[in-house]
Amino acid sequence: MHGLHARLPKNFVLEERLERYRDYIEPDPYSWTGSWAAACAPAGSEAFREVRLDLGCGKGSFTVEAARREPEVLFIGMDSEPICIAYAAQHGFESELPNVVFVPGTGMRIREMFAPGELGAIYLNFPTPFPRKRDSAGRLVNLERLMDYREVLVPGGEVRLRTDSQPLFDFALTQVPLAGYEIVWQSRDARAERPDDPMSEYEERLGAQGARVNSYVAVPGPAPENPVQTAEMSLAAYIPDDLTSFDAYAPHGMQGTIENLRNRAAKDGGDWSRGITL
Repeated sequence: MHGLHARLPKNFVLEERLERYRDYIEPDPYSWTGSWAAACAPAGSEAFREVRLDLGCGKGSFTVEAARREPEVLFIGMDSEPICIAYAAQHGFESELPNVVFVPGTGMRIREMFAPGELGAIYLNFPTPFPRKRDSAGRLVNLERLMDYREVLVPGGEVRLRTDSQPLFDFALTQVPLAGYEIVWQSRDARAERPDDPMSEYEERLGAQGARVNSYVAVPGPAPENPVQTAEMSLAAYIPDDLTSFDAYAPHGMQGTIENLRNRAAKDGGDWSRGITL
């Protein structure tokens, strides 16, 4: 779901790939609501002890590596791009792991796909920032989505965000208390603090460009009675006054925004915020 899109190699036939690796794809995930742990367990085996969702899994590198490390946990990778599902399923097939499966979807119907308390954790790895206010409903970290996650997480279940975007991260931090979550860990340089965590292909690619990973782990606390959005929805509001902090690296999906602000600053004597609309 990130702004980085998979490129098709020569002679890539999507339908053929999806058919070849179909054993690692669940085309009708809504039929397994409430029974994922048992339904996906190998024949003759006990149900998985926990189910986790990698929402916006991309090509599945993170999902498969996480599954390899915890064989008693079922990892479900979801992505809206069929190309990514094809690559991820191939990765799962080649790993020969029995505890990983991939499904198509955006997560907008997560409460239909999973029963209350069915997920132990939801991973949000490098989600698309949707910097403009008018597109903000698409963010995986906004109030409405966090309220949906509450419904399907077990008590103490975690939402784990990783992003290269400082503006998105700062916006995300405003949403956590609105949805009644509590931060149990956060970092502005998560890879440095937790170097052994599994890595997605997005993090590998963006890290090579100089990105630092902003991350939090949040758990639901008492549910808010009347959750109301009070945060500024344009990510421009979370860009620091000193744009030099983006000289080495501008968050993916916001390069154009940063460049426009630099041009505005040059034109308006350093004050980029005057009249900004995003």
